[in-house]
Amino acid sequence: MAAQPVSGVETQPEGLRHTPIEDVFGLLSGAFVVSLGVYLLKTVEAVTGGTAGLALLLSYSSGWPFGLLFFGINLPFFVLAVKQKGWSFAVRTLISIGLVSGFAFLHPVLMPNLVIDPVYAVLVGNLLAGIGMLMVFRHRASLGGLNTLALLAQDRFGWRAGWVQLSTDAVIIAAALAVVPPANVALSVAGAVVLNIVLALNHRPDRYLGY
Repeated sequence: MAAQPVSGVETQPEGLRHTPIEDVFGLLSGAFVVSLGVYLLKTVEAVTGGTAGLALLLSYSSGWPFGLLFFGINLPFFVLAVKQKGWSFAVRTLISIGLVSGFAFLHPVLMPNLVIDPVYAVLVGNLLAGIGMLMVFRHRASLGGLNTLALLAQDRFGWRAGWVQLSTDAVIIAAALAVVPPANVALSVAGAVVLNIVLALNHRPDRYLGY
C-alpha cells in the first residue's frame, strides 16, 4: 500500500522484518557471492580493500590460505561489533565472516586452475563482492573489519559507508605495491572503485525498509 500524506507530510511505510529463513538464506547467499568475487581476484593476484584485501596481500606474501587469514584478521573486530552494534549484529557478522572463509576453501577445489582475463576478473570480482556485501548488510550484519567501521561511521556521522570504505581501501591497495606487480595494483584500484560505487549508490538505509 502506498504511503498516504498526513497534514501535507508524506509518511513512509513501515519496513517488513526479515524472517529467520530469509536471514539464513540472505547471509549464505551474500557470503557465497563475496567469496566468489574474492576468488576471481586471487586467480589473477589482484587485491581489493578492507580486511579481504589485507588477507589477500598476506596470502600472496606468506602462502597461507586466504580463508584462514580472513577469519583471523577479523576476530579482533568482533569485540568492536559487540560493543558498538550489539550481540545480534556481532553474531551475524561472525557467521558471515566464517561463511566467506569456508567458501574460500571451496572454490579452488571445484574450479581448479581457473584461467580468466585479468581485467574481467578484477572488475567482475569486485562487482560480485559489492553485491554480496549489500546482501549481508541488509540482513543486519557485515563482513567485519573495515566494513564494521564504515557502517559505524554511517550510523553515527551520516557518512556514506561506501565513501568511508573507499578512503581506507586506497591505503591498503597502495600497500600492495610491495607485494604484487604495479599493473595488478592499477587494476585493483579500478576494481575497488567499482566495489565502493556499488555500496555508495545502493546501501541507503533510508530507502531500504526491511530489517
